Amino acid sequence: MTSSPAWPDLRGIAYGGDYTPEQWPRETWIEDVALMKQAGVNLVSVGIFAWALIETDEGEFDFAWLDELLDLLHENGIRADLGTPTASPPAWFFAAHPDARVLTRDGTVMGFGARGMASHSSPAYRDAVVRIASALAERYGDHPAVVLWHIHNEYGVPVGEDYSEQSVRAFRGWLQDRYGTLDALNTAWGTTFWGQRYGDWEHIGAPAAAPSVVNPAQRLDFARFTDHQLRECFILERDAIRAHAAQPITTNFMANQSWTTDMWAWARELDIVSDDHYLWAADEEGEIGLAIAADLSRSVGGGKPWILMEHSTSAVNWQPRNVAKRPGEMARNSLSHLARGADAILFFQWRASRSGAEKFHSAMIPHAGTESRVFREVVDLGAKLGRLDEVRGSRVVADVAVLWDFESFWAQDLEWRPSEDITHQTQVRAYYEQLWRDGITVDFALPGQDLSGYRLVVAPAQYLLSAADAANLTAYVEAGGTLVVSFFSGIVDENDAVHPGGFGAPLKDALGVRVEEFLPLREGDATTIAWSGGEPGTLGATAWQEDLVVEGAEVVATYIDGPGAGRPAITRHSHGAGTGWYVSTKLDRAGLTALMGAVYADADVAPSGYPEGFELVTRRGADADYLVAINHRSETVSLRAAGTELLTGTQIAGMLDVAGGEVAVLRTPRVLEGGGL
Repeated sequence: MTSSPAWPDLRGIAYGGDYTPEQWPRETWIEDVALMKQAGVNLVSVGIFAWALIETDEGEFDFAWLDELLDLLHENGIRADLGTPTASPPAWFFAAHPDARVLTRDGTVMGFGARGMASHSSPAYRDAVVRIASALAERYGDHPAVVLWHIHNEYGVPVGEDYSEQSVRAFRGWLQDRYGTLDALNTAWGTTFWGQRYGDWEHIGAPAAAPSVVNPAQRLDFARFTDHQLRECFILERDAIRAHAAQPITTNFMANQSWTTDMWAWARELDIVSDDHYLWAADEEGEIGLAIAADLSRSVGGGKPWILMEHSTSAVNWQPRNVAKRPGEMARNSLSHLARGADAILFFQWRASRSGAEKFHSAMIPHAGTESRVFREVVDLGAKLGRLDEVRGSRVVADVAVLWDFESFWAQDLEWRPSEDITHQTQVRAYYEQLWRDGITVDFALPGQDLSGYRLVVAPAQYLLSAADAANLTAYVEAGGTLVVSFFSGIVDENDAVHPGGFGAPLKDALGVRVEEFLPLREGDATTIAWSGGEPGTLGATAWQEDLVVEGAEVVATYIDGPGAGRPAITRHSHGAGTGWYVSTKLDRAGLTALMGAVYADADVAPSGYPEGFELVTRRGADADYLVAINHRSETVSLRAAGTELLTGTQIAGMLDVAGGEVAVLRTPRVLEGGGL
């Protein structure tokens, strides 16, 4: 088995997108490669949905068209990210293996005719993916055009959980490996409740639709199992490729847009993290959701450069209202990903499809052709990225971490929680958004990892928290860190069982409070809190209050009204050399601004001081820093800076003006401790 390099064999920033020449005649291929060279494209992803054309029947392969394509790309200096087409098995596969079809939670058998994989537990599917991955790697492992392997496509989208008989059998085996004995499983799941105790492994099924709410511990384990099965499918393909090929291997996540896969666990199996990100049109500040996805992609990969495998040049086709990007927005989106660590900027797709479900999805060459604004912007972006070659390999360094724990999110998303107005998505977005508006770059982190490098750690939605992870957070505070914990955190252990000692008990030492009772508000109700000492005065909040019992903490703010009137709302606790803040309500934007201003003072973290909508991120290179300034505002913003603006080659001494909607990338000399260069 061969080892792989850390990055594809490319010069500079990778630029390109998904390429599906199988949809077009050969003369279009020739036109395409000429236009790619015009646009500065140096990497395209091919073969991702071509299973039916590569393996025309079980065990029968036709590589002629793919041979021709890869040779054509190589002759024109364009490299290939070669996909395994296992996200969409062909019609012959389902005809031969009807038991490999996915069964939904309500018992519906999924048919053929869309995209989506077969049952992740099907032996026939697993055999088939190994067969085609092996065949591709054996044939193209040494092809000079192939610099990267792209396994599958967006695992978990649209197929995640599978309730078929094959999945149920695999689930039982997974549970036996996890728990060893039925007694251990019954204890973990709390099966004495509602008389659910199991006496035989064969009696355990998938948590399919039932007359009432299904055991939440069972559902949490089924989410873990689903993630495990999907990842096993990836590993089978990866190892089949690695037997014949040495290029790096990836698969494309959907960070912050899909919750089926635990990206932390998956990233450990990849050579390079890659992500697909699409703006949600209903979000008027989609650049913030974009930044979350980019920071998460970088974080799960340990800070290493990553690949933006897909995004859109303009509108997508699958949302209720598919809003087109305005002039300049595509470049801002692309360069924001680059600012946050991406060394590859790719799109779906190169040429817009005339047929099929995604024919209204934008592309690098839209239906309007090359005499279009979109294509002109594609060419312009390629030129810009060509001027940024030296940025490649530099890294983003953050002083602040936000906790992001998929298992906690899976647990919190289950039924019968205290209020449907409380979701982990909204809580993470609220705190991240405040940090983004304040110009503070963040990493995402797990509660159990080493947090000592961060001045500030924020836990917006840590519903599930193991005792070991709680001890890690407590030790972080003891050692001098500043920790902010939002409400409905530290509630249950890894089996979704409430911690001994009550709500929030594992963090009582770090926070100096405990929660006696949840006090959720009625739909539409709001509340007010008063900040102690007067400034910043009265603040607004919604959805949630708690009855806090203070055990050593300082009361920073108090509820004025609502069921918690007169009770503590926000507390601050000195523990060891650090500080733990607890926020027991859903603060509005003004409230979060006031809160985080006080927190920054504790953590010695300084906001950028620039206007909202002016995004600043620094990548740190070996000999220089690269400051990426993205102006999402309509007005010009002047930046105090000195160095070389790489997109224009202009020397800057003192002030850099970034016009509304524009981007600047400034190379500045590395200033070492003590003031030297």
